[in-house]
Amino acid sequence: MEILIRQERQEDFQLIRELVRKAFALAEHSDGDEHNLIERLRLSPEYIPELSLVAVSGDIVLGHIMFSKISIGQTGAIALAPLAVRPDFQRKCIGTSLVTAGHELARRMGYSCSVVLGNPLYYSKFGYEKASAYGIIAPFEVPDDYYMVYGLDNTDDIPQGNVKYSDAFGI
Repeated sequence: MEILIRQERQEDFQLIRELVRKAFALAEHSDGDEHNLIERLRLSPEYIPELSLVAVSGDIVLGHIMFSKISIGQTGAIALAPLAVRPDFQRKCIGTSLVTAGHELARRMGYSCSVVLGNPLYYSKFGYEKASAYGIIAPFEVPDDYYMVYGLDNTDDIPQGNVKYSDAFGI
């Protein structure tokens, strides 16, 4: 099966919504609102259309990833949220392909780093490390190991300070 990673299109939106809802329905750590978060982010100034990607095979959407603008201290950065793969296609490297493609695009767009709230066993394989080790402070209570940062170019460019997310997150 050939899988293509491309920017999401308006005609994908309903398929993405349903995919994300199903993917997070059984997730251990989910508020069940990820599919609505995507729609709120699309309407926000922090939406980055070039960094909202889908993995497709033909006209079937198999996975989705979204990065949005944040600030760390006074410096712009991005947050990875959410990442979802159709349950029947998980563990087939689709998530890995989406993360890798998103990082490469973000690097070319000039972003210095990405933060993520997620499983450290999964995200560490992409180079994510504890954000607190870089002086990055999450705007919510979270176990230290689960809030991570990845330097898109190199770790010397990672800013320090409090993270501010889009109002779409409701934080």
